[in-house]
Amino acid sequence: MSIDFEKYALMGNEVVHLITDELSIPKDKAARIIRAVFHSLRNRLTHEESFQLLAQLPMSLKGVYVDGWKFNKDFNRINHIADFLEEVRKEDGRLAEFDFGDLPNTKTAVAAVFKALKYFISDDEMQDIMDVLPAALKKFVKQSLVGTEIIL
Repeated sequence: MSIDFEKYALMGNEVVHLITDELSIPKDKAARIIRAVFHSLRNRLTHEESFQLLAQLPMSLKGVYVDGWKFNKDFNRINHIADFLEEVRKEDGRLAEFDFGDLPNTKTAVAAVFKALKYFISDDEMQDIMDVLPAALKKFVKQSLVGTEIIL
């Protein structure tokens, strides 16, 4: 069996293009936003839930999700959506101000990533993810998936 790396890249680029179209931003910026959101999300999920999510991601996005993962580190609970958004900005490092800007723009970018994920993840898996998130973050994700406005 041969491995078709172009196919994997194509599927990963589909997600990047969904983000670039949604936010009207360049590809490199979209890729950094996806990485920051994925890394923040994996910090909020149990290891078991992360593996279930990974099973449904396209191969190239699996690599983004696991890049730099400290697997022996337990997931952290949060109670406020602003804490999650701040963590996303921290995961982006020095480029956070450029990639995300202010908190409302961060919220919009994170919502775009969750919207893009719904094309690759089953409804059941998305529900499983939301079930382990705190109530405010669960509501944010749910509203992101249907594209409704979210107020912090």
